[in-house]
Amino acid sequence: MSGLHIDISGPEDGIPLVLLHGFGGDGSAWDAVRAGLPGTVRVITVDLPGHGGSLHAEGRGGAGRMAKAILAGLAETGVDSFHLAGHSMGGAVSALMAMRAPDRVRSLTLVAPGGMASAINARLLARYAKATSAAEIRACLTEMSAPGFVTSQAVIDHVAAARSQPGVLAALDEVYQAMFPNGPDEGQGVLPAAALAALAMPVLVIWGTQDPVLPCPKPSALPASFAYSVLPELGHMLPEEAPDAIIRVLGQALTSGG
Repeated sequence: MSGLHIDISGPEDGIPLVLLHGFGGDGSAWDAVRAGLPGTVRVITVDLPGHGGSLHAEGRGGAGRMAKAILAGLAETGVDSFHLAGHSMGGAVSALMAMRAPDRVRSLTLVAPGGMASAINARLLARYAKATSAAEIRACLTEMSAPGFVTSQAVIDHVAAARSQPGVLAALDEVYQAMFPNGPDEGQGVLPAAALAALAMPVLVIWGTQDPVLPCPKPSALPASFAYSVLPELGHMLPEEAPDAIIRVLGQALTSGG
């Protein structure tokens, strides 16, 4: 078995929606989005390998290994066809899953995804990977978010509690090193543009214009087939900053993907 933590809610019939969080988080990052989705949608959140309940799961390391492990874990759970959405690193993992198994992914929603360009605030992510105190965690999340957005104390406490568990910081460092094997100044790996453009399922992208982690690209930087939504003045932590906007985009994806 993969050892992945997979949480499933909603009705058993219909095509489920799979949600993947970003680096250093867990499935709870989607709580506000999940709460606003129609009760008719079967929702599956997966903790990325090396994160949350998947701390010791197969696939720890880079996005490619994670994509392979999550596809296998969903198949073990009997989830063969699904809508897919990912935020940040989870976006890069989601895109790789769609490339590896295009027949299984009915729609793909990328929320401020990794892998679209080399530019990334690697040093902020390094600080976040090492943050353990509530003050350090809040400082990092404040810097990741739009000016004026305040992360709830419940989220800060949840992250701080998670970071106190044995093995968590080592796992995050392992994932970070896989993301930046040549050091933080070399940027992130970039997904193959031709493979992205060749994706046949509906692909929707949403990004905040003030994203301090992954700079918001111009429309011309993405494949013309992608449906691209830009959120003015918002930052990187969109599932928390703008859950209603994410829900609207996911609603479009669930409709367009059949």
